[in-house]
Amino acid sequence: MVDFRVYLMSCRLLKIDEKNFEKVIKKAGKVVLSGGVVAMPTESFYGLAVNALNVEAIERLLQIKKRREDHPILILIPSSEALSRYVKRIPPVARKLMETFWPGGLTMVFEAGPILPSLLTGGTGEIGVRLSSHPVPTELARVAGVAITGTSANITGEPPCTNSEEVLKALGAQIDLILDGGKTSGGKGSTVLDVAVTPPVILREGMVTRKALAPLL
Repeated sequence: MVDFRVYLMSCRLLKIDEKNFEKVIKKAGKVVLSGGVVAMPTESFYGLAVNALNVEAIERLLQIKKRREDHPILILIPSSEALSRYVKRIPPVARKLMETFWPGGLTMVFEAGPILPSLLTGGTGEIGVRLSSHPVPTELARVAGVAITGTSANITGEPPCTNSEEVLKALGAQIDLILDGGKTSGGKGSTVLDVAVTPPVILREGMVTRKALAPLL
């Protein structure tokens, strides 16, 4: 297995734009599949992507963020069709929500499928899943061929980062690659909705408002 941490010492921060998008995403995909950690822009803040099926990569992610093991980590998928690979069941209400709010700022919590490591779910047996409307994480998951983590690129408890310079300052050489997509919008993170229970429960109100969800709930 290639050690990309050594390879990327001189090019750890890569600008990503329309001209080099495909090339940079392919490189990032290789880093993810090698067990590496990639910082990337999302709709609101920069996030940290690792292979959601790689226990060692998840352990490293927790160490970098100084995050407790009993705190679940959400995952980002490449398409709605990929959801069934990672969850036990998709309730009818979730399908309606997917049609309305995906891709976008709604994270839905499902019963985790057996393919997912318990470390990712924080031992809860549940997993937050989102289809991002930002092209970088969605295409990265598609190129890697696996769901990726979407946790914020920061030390737990500290402010999230909205540009690559903040990521570099906060996490430094602990991560393998930073995809510099410019400044993100900031603001609220994704709304988290538990659809594993009936009726669904809003765990955190964010980009998608309670009012917008109400007609479907």
